[in-house]
Amino acid sequence: MLRALQGSGADVVTIGRQAVDGVRAEHCRADLLRDDPEEIFGRVRATHLLHLAWYAEPGLYWRAPVNLDWVAASLRLFRAFAASGGTRAVLAGSCAEYDWVEGPLNETRSAIRPATLYGAAKAHLTDLLQRAAPDMGLSFASGRIFFPFGPDERSERLLGTLIKAGVEGTTAMLSAGTQRRDFIHVDDLASGLLALLHSDVEGPVNIGSGVALPVRRFVEIAIEGAPWPISVEFGARPLAPGEPVEVVADMSRLRDEVGFSPSATVEDRIRDAMRVACLAAGKAVA
Repeated sequence: MLRALQGSGADVVTIGRQAVDGVRAEHCRADLLRDDPEEIFGRVRATHLLHLAWYAEPGLYWRAPVNLDWVAASLRLFRAFAASGGTRAVLAGSCAEYDWVEGPLNETRSAIRPATLYGAAKAHLTDLLQRAAPDMGLSFASGRIFFPFGPDERSERLLGTLIKAGVEGTTAMLSAGTQRRDFIHVDDLASGLLALLHSDVEGPVNIGSGVALPVRRFVEIAIEGAPWPISVEFGARPLAPGEPVEVVADMSRLRDEVGFSPSATVEDRIRDAMRVACLAAGKAVA
């Protein structure tokens, strides 16, 4: 995301507990859950805000009570940003805000009925900020992110699981993989958020690929391009209770109003991510 922002020519300031390694940007060290955002924006006179911070520990974040803390912290952050003279703000929302029994999911027609605390927190925050933004003098949008993937994934995520199995010579134990998901490469996600940030489009906007790809096909494409054998066992793990058959975005708003579409197919992006991930893993174990 930072590379995309810097590539746009923007003066970038990051806010968080730790600076991002390998990226040259001014960093403001702060704990957004505890520190005063008014003091932060007193030092950082930003015109645009892209709020990505949240609790995202794999397997835990769906129901973690800390989601409530992030709603409160985010409200403080947006209010302080507006009070400092900021004009355009974008929140990283989530497809988990939707009722997943419908599809393709549309920003205005699909029901907002989250099944998790994480999704409810994001939906509630989006609704509050959308209602409050005009009175705060803000132009506000929320990018509803679908299923991102990339070469630097944790081992608990799908691509990371495959890499770990290949490096360790073990078998990746997977579900049957029949569920269909809207996967988006992290580079396309970053470019989509950047396009949304620099647009005047307001309200929720889906950020995905618009392709309902079976999880099994994702795995097959990934392992086809690996430089070493990767063993997988489909059906070794049951699907979670209530697992939806399909979650896919209606991409018309991002495409037609924001003017952005992913630059490559999902299949090509999977191959590229696998190549980069395997190269990095190969160096690590050489």
